[in-house]
Amino acid sequence: MGIYKRIKDMAAADINDALDKWEDPVSMLKQYLRELQSEIDKAHNALAKQLYVENKYEKMIEETVQIIVKRNRQTELAIEKNEDDIAKLAIADRIKQEEKLLVYQQQHASIQSQTQMFCEQLEKLKEKYEELQNRKLVLISRANVAKISSEMGKTLMTNTPEKASRGFARMEDRILQYEARAQAYNHLANTSRLAPLNKLDTMFDIEVEKELERVKKQKADIMK
Repeated sequence: MGIYKRIKDMAAADINDALDKWEDPVSMLKQYLRELQSEIDKAHNALAKQLYVENKYEKMIEETVQIIVKRNRQTELAIEKNEDDIAKLAIADRIKQEEKLLVYQQQHASIQSQTQMFCEQLEKLKEKYEELQNRKLVLISRANVAKISSEMGKTLMTNTPEKASRGFARMEDRILQYEARAQAYNHLANTSRLAPLNKLDTMFDIEVEKELERVKKQKADIMK
């Protein structure tokens, strides 16, 4: 039992770790807002249907009121003409219309109350959406800063900076070698150019010595 429990715990830990990596905060924030926007759209559709029913009842109430007014006028005309049967029919229908009007008015009041509730809920959803939209911008900014800081901290904890420093030192040493090699080539080139000049100087000195010996000998011959 202990082994199975440990395996189960390890599997659960691996799954949770995978979910944590998969559940990117920025993506999830956007998903939550999409879900809330979907609820707002549904509320808009429900409110549109509610307003349609409310307008329908208003029209029914208006038509019923017109019928009642008409029946009252018909009743008065029938009484004036001593047509009691017609007056009774008009009165009977007027009473039915008044009963219908009362029902319509009650239902209309209930629908208006529901519509008001829908409007308030929709307004709250919109306010919440705006609030979360603003919070999303702040949280995304914080997430980006945290991610960059985490990556920088991770970089500092690894050998990357030290590796870069060693690489720079190695390249600097190689450049010094290139510079030393260039100086050596320049020195050899200068030495090669001076060699013929030194040779010419030596020949000139020999010639001067010979001329000096000749002049001395000539002077000695004159003195004899």
